[in-house]
Amino acid sequence: MNGQRDRIEAFRTLHASGCFVIPNPWDVGSAHVLAHLGFKALASTSAGFAWTIGRPDNKVTLDDVLAHLRTIAAAVDIPVNADFEAGFADDPNGVATNVTQATATGIAGLSIEDSIGSPDGALYDFELAVDRIRAARHAIDDSGTGVLLTARSEGFIRGRPDLPETIRRLTAFAEAGADCLYAPGIKTDEQISAIVQAVAPKPVNVLVVADSMTVDGLAALGVRRVSVGGSLARTAWTGFLRAAREIAEKGTFTSFGGAVAVPEMNRLFT
Repeated sequence: MNGQRDRIEAFRTLHASGCFVIPNPWDVGSAHVLAHLGFKALASTSAGFAWTIGRPDNKVTLDDVLAHLRTIAAAVDIPVNADFEAGFADDPNGVATNVTQATATGIAGLSIEDSIGSPDGALYDFELAVDRIRAARHAIDDSGTGVLLTARSEGFIRGRPDLPETIRRLTAFAEAGADCLYAPGIKTDEQISAIVQAVAPKPVNVLVVADSMTVDGLAALGVRRVSVGGSLARTAWTGFLRAAREIAEKGTFTSFGGAVAVPEMNRLFT
């Protein structure tokens, strides 16, 4: 693929049928490896990226994220979807302005969520949430890029697991112009099937939240896109913390056993 338009077309084709996994790298190295392993598209992770610059999730700036998206999109030759959090603005005009900037980074898609980001897990009021998705849609259309818009309803991961309300929001987001719908945190077959049916024929993304989930199983439920959020980054950090804590607390190095060899790592980046 030679440019953003080619990657956007490829990304849209992936959503047209079947089911694909869109894993989440957190830096250029992890993006390179995932592309090398044959994945057809990638998605950024707000949490994974934040940790690389020493911050908690949702505590990065718009400029930080735009720079990160430019770096990741330029590093690989496959589509990249942006975890654009809540659009870095409350009001629809602000969301539109920021989405316009994001479409110029080389990404093939982006997501906007309806979480305010407050400690109590509150979501934007329904009408405002819909207006924010509509504003993102208009911004993408005005950009002429065709970037794919994913709308997220965050109730299930913000302590508000209300399936009827989640469906109400996702169907409204679909009507407002979202190309793909996403409710991170849903995990039962019944929840997933209900959302797939409610927004059909538009595709649904499901976040892997249980190790019992499988791509085949999700595909059988009608899911088109499967993502892992910050789980790959957390898995990498788990190994790092295990080894570092062993050194700090015991002065031993047994956690290094089984580590990937240097030549193998170098081959991944050749």
